[in-house]
Amino acid sequence: MKKIPLNDLHEKIGGKMVPFAGFLMPVRYSSDIEEHNCVRNGVGVFDVSHMGEFMLTGKKALDLIQRVSANDASALFDGKVQYSYLPNRQGGAVDDLLVYRLTDEWYYLVVNASNIEKDWDWIQSHNTDNVPMKNLSDTTCLFAIQGPKALPTLQKLTEIDLASMDYYTFQSGKVAGIEPVLVSATGYTGAGGFEVYVDNDKAEELWHAIFEAGAEFDIKPIGLGARDTLRLEMGYCLYGNDITDTTSPLEAGLGWVTKFNKNFINSANLQAQKAAGLKRKLVGLEMIDKGIPRAHYEICDAEGNKLGEITSGTMSPTLQKGIAMGYVPVEFSKAGTEVFVKVREKLLKAVVTKMPFVKPGV
Repeated sequence: MKKIPLNDLHEKIGGKMVPFAGFLMPVRYSSDIEEHNCVRNGVGVFDVSHMGEFMLTGKKALDLIQRVSANDASALFDGKVQYSYLPNRQGGAVDDLLVYRLTDEWYYLVVNASNIEKDWDWIQSHNTDNVPMKNLSDTTCLFAIQGPKALPTLQKLTEIDLASMDYYTFQSGKVAGIEPVLVSATGYTGAGGFEVYVDNDKAEELWHAIFEAGAEFDIKPIGLGARDTLRLEMGYCLYGNDITDTTSPLEAGLGWVTKFNKNFINSANLQAQKAAGLKRKLVGLEMIDKGIPRAHYEICDAEGNKLGEITSGTMSPTLQKGIAMGYVPVEFSKAGTEVFVKVREKLLKAVVTKMPFVKPGV
């Protein structure tokens, strides 16, 4: 089990460390609900240094990214971030990821912690032009400063004009006297905010500076428990739950990042699937009856026949009701359709709902 660089700090400030994606990670410091509300209403910081970072450089870097990813990375400009995924040849996804363009010959890929080795090997196996690749995962820390008070907190520490940064853009500069720090207007919470990438040896210094700057806003460290409820309220997919090696990215609602104006791995089969029509879809569900939908619970019709299953589910702290994502046949996927979730052999009523469940922050 790997430890993130600031493991000892998290233990010292009360983080409950649990195994996650091959790392010991803080799941909570106080309570999931308290931490969730802190991010929705103020500002909180996640240490997500378990994530993977790859650097691709050279004249053929874009060609490699275009070949292995479904989105069109040629649309990127310097300082722009793109959400994408790596299709496999069986109709599923190797992983989902973020693509950062620093220059036309310099790209940064951010991948999920559990897939670092798998993604690296997959991309390298298609690296026929010998594009220079560097795995920076073990030397990079990543902090997500999220919530409506993230901007005034971080702005104290940098001359970068954070308010002028569009969603899914980034800049590299000095933060808290530390340089270089990559500041990205991204996040996994829908509450607004930034993600910052910093070398391991400066990570603790930056962490303390952020908390000092956010003290007036009652800034708090936030664990993986609240990260999961925050992302689920936004309908953000989690790899390994909502998208996997075997689930179709099109059925998972990732058609918007699947660009058929180029050839990429398995593009012909995905295009054929789209043309033939999808048989099932990933939908949002809100509970009408009282109950908490959990992953792998069955989604049923009124007669109790299984339609599909929950991929992610929780009690929404914001809505105070059970919410979930799961796959159902297309004919049951329209918003307002009544379905049932089997909880301990009881059929509890739910309704298909458009996502996000909660309106995103600015």
